[in-house]
Amino acid sequence: MDMFYHPHMDREIESLIERIHPPRVCIDNDSCRECTVVKVDSANKHGILLEMVQVLTDLDLIISRSYISSDGGWFMDVFHVTDQAGKKLTDETLMLHIQQELCNTRRKGDTSSDEDDESTSDPYRCEGPHSLQNTALEMTGLDRPGLLSELAAVLVDLGCTVTSGMAWTHNDRAACIIYVEDALKAGPIKDPIRLGHVQEQLQNVVEAHGDIGERKSVRLRNLAAGRTHTERRLHQLMYADRDYESCRACHGESSGEHKKGCDGTHVSVSRCKDKGYWVVNVRSRDRPKLLFDTVCVLTDLHYVVFHAAIRSKSSMADQEYFIKHDIGAGGSCLDEESERQKLILCLIAAIERRVSHVRLTPPTTIKGLRVDIRTKNRMGLLSNVTRVFRENGLSVSRVEIGTQGDKAVGSFFLTDCSGQEVNPNIAELVRQECGGTVVTDHKSPYRVPKSSSSSLSVMDETTNNLVANPIVSIGNMLWSQIERLSGSFGSIRS
Repeated sequence: MDMFYHPHMDREIESLIERIHPPRVCIDNDSCRECTVVKVDSANKHGILLEMVQVLTDLDLIISRSYISSDGGWFMDVFHVTDQAGKKLTDETLMLHIQQELCNTRRKGDTSSDEDDESTSDPYRCEGPHSLQNTALEMTGLDRPGLLSELAAVLVDLGCTVTSGMAWTHNDRAACIIYVEDALKAGPIKDPIRLGHVQEQLQNVVEAHGDIGERKSVRLRNLAAGRTHTERRLHQLMYADRDYESCRACHGESSGEHKKGCDGTHVSVSRCKDKGYWVVNVRSRDRPKLLFDTVCVLTDLHYVVFHAAIRSKSSMADQEYFIKHDIGAGGSCLDEESERQKLILCLIAAIERRVSHVRLTPPTTIKGLRVDIRTKNRMGLLSNVTRVFRENGLSVSRVEIGTQGDKAVGSFFLTDCSGQEVNPNIAELVRQECGGTVVTDHKSPYRVPKSSSSSLSVMDETTNNLVANPIVSIGNMLWSQIERLSGSFGSIRS
């Protein structure tokens, strides 16, 4: 007989449990020689694991090991964490902040969020310094070179300022969330007519090169600050766009066997009949935010994690989850083989989304380049930077941008549209365009495994020292201006 889990309880009872058993957070620097150990004891609630992991990853901490137990009404977790340099945490202010944030996650109410998205069920919070209300552009569709540049150019033409944003590409699909403000009023776009006009122009850009019936979505709306966690929302957008359907697992994932020397992603789902659990095993290359990405998908697919063990050794990471499906919240039954395969593909997609895939024929390993910028913020900066990339034949596979005071900071992950090596001199061209500091990243914290698919190549975020002449021509410049102007034309209706 299957055992289902329904995590929701009466709010008054939950509040009483919170008062009787307040959360306890202990940060220990003595019990482990290499890591700081963060221990959390708390009354259990739906989604608490993701909230805890979210707090740590938002602080750019590396979780190298974790033990999780939430069977019954109590939640106990142990995280082994370091800073980005692999050192223990020594900043007393940071450790106090971690304690406060982990306790606050337990006390937050379980408010509903995006009622329009069926994959969303938990409260999110905003990243970055936003106003009390944000105007957010959410876009999904077919990935193509220059798409981000065209969107940014249209926003400038319509008098919108980009305050922050993030974009991912995966399996030829693209998703982005860009926060914008009205350039004249320095705040969210509140006029519904203007909001609709901006959305229509952005839709024209996305639809300009697409086929009829192609999956695409453009939505511009105002959100209350503190409501959306950008990276989790990106996972949801790409899931809704069904990017996971093109994923391929390494051979042997169904039996849990891992071919010696294979550094691909292996996922297996098996049954533990005695306890009523489903056991999910994940083995992949280790990287920052790996735990967040997998827990995020499990939570959004309404699977409840009762026990888990996460370990990383050398460059590989092993994750084991004991889960049940939450039928009350719409979780799918894993008794069906199709649902097990869907879960496997969704986990693979969650792991791959932060590392872009580029389809080439014949297949080859692509050298990518990371470009970091820090300069004085101004209107049209994103448009100018991405225009430089487009005019030099480069495609933006992933981007993170934001502001720090009057400074704009961002990271762009680039590949060459023709599959060639990315020219490291692109940094100098960006510096000439926007000023400030521009740095190319010649080292990567991890190497990305090559996909097992014969037609799929994975971007390696390391670069070489090859210097090539930038591809700039009058034709490229003219075409970029034509594409920019195309966003100003209204849609043609019969």
